[in-house]
Amino acid sequence: MTIRPEPGDSVVKCPACGSTSIIFDSERSVYVCTSCGTVLEERMVDQGPEWRAFTPEEREKRSRVGSPITPTVHDKGLSTVIDWRDKDAFGRRLEPKKRLEILRWRKWQIRTRIQSSMDRNLAQAMNELDRIASQLNLPRSVREEAAVIYRKAVEKGLVRGRSIESVMAAAIYAACRRLKIPRTLDEIAAFTKSGRKDVARCYRLLLRELTVQVPIADPIDYVPRIGALLGLSGNVLKRAAEILKRAKEKGITAGKDPAGLAAAAIYIASLLEDERRTQKEIAQVSGVTEVTVRNRYKELVRELGIPLPPQ
Repeated sequence: MTIRPEPGDSVVKCPACGSTSIIFDSERSVYVCTSCGTVLEERMVDQGPEWRAFTPEEREKRSRVGSPITPTVHDKGLSTVIDWRDKDAFGRRLEPKKRLEILRWRKWQIRTRIQSSMDRNLAQAMNELDRIASQLNLPRSVREEAAVIYRKAVEKGLVRGRSIESVMAAAIYAACRRLKIPRTLDEIAAFTKSGRKDVARCYRLLLRELTVQVPIADPIDYVPRIGALLGLSGNVLKRAAEILKRAKEKGITAGKDPAGLAAAAIYIASLLEDERRTQKEIAQVSGVTEVTVRNRYKELVRELGIPLPPQ
């Protein structure tokens, strides 16, 4: 008996009861309906490995595949590497003469991995990506997105004549914006030698030439990060998000720095929830000036009519 949907249906249904709740029992290699217990198909070919593992360590040890393909390596992780352990297949240390021979192999193997100018460019750029992303504590999803954006820039020839560091920093900022990771351009540019102006110029170039779709920065995305650095409770963060939501509905947030708005909302919420933090503390954590926090704070209180407790 073969499982296939009825004409006009997009899902598989049980022929006995019509239920769509069907599971695959890997131990018995059968498809079973969880509603009535009918076996829909049996003697299925198991596509998994022939070995079993009960811990992550066993699974990693017994697996015979390499690391997954990733855009964060210049060759996408497809090449092999001669490691530096200097041991044979039985774990015994190699003789000094053999170690020198392996050293020559290793040198030539590294040279053959990077042949063209594009390979050299990508290798240097991915080192910059690892350095900046590590200092900013960015997740893997942002690194992979930034690597994809940079590869597109290399293919279109946008890196030629420009600093690799600046273009990669711009790609990281674009990836943060696309994935809604709260990092400002100043934070990213602080870890480059080029400076904010060059990174901003390269960012505008990437948006124009690669047609990268970047959503508008939302101040609410900055609230959890600022609140965590200040050690504020969830009630304060919830109140700050509500304030920003009301401000967005009234059109107050248009054209304003999202980090400054988030800092001002957190300052107001900390006063309302009696977990007071000074404007100076919030400004330092948010990466904005005290004047910005004060101006946005007064504007939000005035436009939204928020009653503040006596200070």
